[in-house]
Amino acid sequence: MGIVVIGLGPGPLEQMSLGAWRIIESARELYVRTAQHPTVQALPSDLTVHSFDELYERCQTFTELYQEIARQVVALGRRPEGVIYAVPGHPLVGEQSVQNIIALARAEGLPVEIVPSESFISPILVALGLDGLELQIVDALEVASRHHPPLRVDGPALLGQLYSREVAADVKLALLNAYPPEFEVVLVRAAGTSQQLVRRLPLVELDRQPDIDHLTSLYIPPRPQPCSLESFQDTVARLRGPGGCPWDREQTHLTLRETLLEEAYEVLEALDREDLPALMVELGDLLMQICMHAQMASEEGAFTVYDVIAAIDSKIKRRHPHVFGDLNLPDAEAVLRNWEEIKQHERGNEKADSLLSGVPQGLPALAQANAYQKRVARVGFDWPSIEGVYQKVREELAELERAPAERREDELGDLLFSVVNLSRHLGVDPESALRRANARFRARFERMQQLARERGLDLRELSLAEQDRLWEEAKAGEEGS
Repeated sequence: MGIVVIGLGPGPLEQMSLGAWRIIESARELYVRTAQHPTVQALPSDLTVHSFDELYERCQTFTELYQEIARQVVALGRRPEGVIYAVPGHPLVGEQSVQNIIALARAEGLPVEIVPSESFISPILVALGLDGLELQIVDALEVASRHHPPLRVDGPALLGQLYSREVAADVKLALLNAYPPEFEVVLVRAAGTSQQLVRRLPLVELDRQPDIDHLTSLYIPPRPQPCSLESFQDTVARLRGPGGCPWDREQTHLTLRETLLEEAYEVLEALDREDLPALMVELGDLLMQICMHAQMASEEGAFTVYDVIAAIDSKIKRRHPHVFGDLNLPDAEAVLRNWEEIKQHERGNEKADSLLSGVPQGLPALAQANAYQKRVARVGFDWPSIEGVYQKVREELAELERAPAERREDELGDLLFSVVNLSRHLGVDPESALRRANARFRARFERMQQLARERGLDLRELSLAEQDRLWEEAKAGEEGS
């Protein structure tokens, strides 16, 4: 006979299909995943019902539970009389045990018949008045296992199998990476039954609800404006498409080079100011450039934005085996060494003799010097203490003072390179430090100009001593503010 898997429906007996009921009526015994379901109480009294509820206490994880249930059901299916296995709802909606059974039975050549009933989704659609075609339907356990929810957040989503407050707590933590704490969600329990509950609440209070159980689901409305990668990529594609923006349609990878660089520097400027609202805006402008390049590549048949994401996701996981694998690395220094070894292996023989080959030649000079020094430090080519770096700076300054005119550029470069090394040992980014110094100089000089104008003075006519006094006054005013 093999294995017959039937759905019990989500709650009341009338939500079970006629086909499933007829199989139950003609059966002498039935195995159910859990007896904790309203329909089980309405089964014929002469039917012998076995449940796997005791496994819920014995198994450590749901994965282990569903694997053990599948193993036992397939063993029962080898009997001449086979086995009838019943699950809540629809057998192919949110039922991992059934998927495991199908895989094991297929490997053994055992036949599996699926007899559907209504799923838990149908009464929830009725309770909330939703269109099922618009929904993203996800297992709450899948969301609970993530650090970021696998959802398009500007579309509605339904999370099934929100079994407990513990699962709800993990779900909440994942959702808070994409939704604000006060975002309103809807808890739905026992939909379609006389105990149906629909409760709207802030996301942050999700795991504080006392009545979460095996009949509970969570509806997440869409965020109020387009904010997913898919929505934004569609916006970019429309700009580039027929009837789009003439300027955007004319752009190429090469024409957008300067814009990409400008947007990256505006992100750095927001970081220097520690201006988080501005950083949000500037990161959006930078994302626009990434999506534009991905869209153009898609039009050329080269790659899509999803290929970009897949490539970087694969690279990050490959280069972090201590996070996504079983490698044990004791500290950040070991992580960096392992990172370099992985990169060298990825490159193969291409430029394998150069540790510095991966540093872009187009980087600003200070950033490039910093990158070179960080690379060589990973193999121990570095000063053992900061005192040696200070001494090197003094040596380079002395050599610059003695250098003839034709050697000054080289000696100045060596001095700057040593200062970059000093910044690294101090834990300071040299590019950021110089930008901040530039910003301070600009603010002080503009204040100095303002003071001169207020007093009817022309800076060009002042002596150096007079200018110096104005400079100190502007500096003092800045520090006072």
